[in-house]
Amino acid sequence: MRFLAIAAATLLTGCATAPAPAGNPTAEAWYGETVQQLSVLNREAESSFENHKPDQAAALIEKGQPMVSRLLSVSRPTLQAVEAASDLDHLYGRMLLSNRHYGWARLLFQKNLSRWRHWQPPTPDTARRLKQAEAAIAECDRHIEE
Repeated sequence: MRFLAIAAATLLTGCATAPAPAGNPTAEAWYGETVQQLSVLNREAESSFENHKPDQAAALIEKGQPMVSRLLSVSRPTLQAVEAASDLDHLYGRMLLSNRHYGWARLLFQKNLSRWRHWQPPTPDTARRLKQAEAAIAECDRHIEE
């Protein structure tokens, strides 16, 4: 009887799913799909903002926040994911700036400044994004001092 119990436990243990290997989440399908979805959402939000539809842009930005969190939660997010997150934060910062919420806008631009100041290896595009963040912070500071 004891033998049957041990044999059954062994068979049941063999049927259990193995833990997922600790791999690179950025190579998984969901990651690339989420980056693409966020990039599309960014373009739609940018278009809405440029077409003077701030409520629609705000809703799209809010919809993108969970995607940003998921993409950046991995230990080494891809450049494309960080760019998409940066684009969403930059647009949100611009919206806050246009509504005279200078301190909140500055915080978002500061996030981008930190992202691009520490990105390795630097590229011409990351340098451009760094300068963009610096200029946006300077604009916030000018308004705060008024």
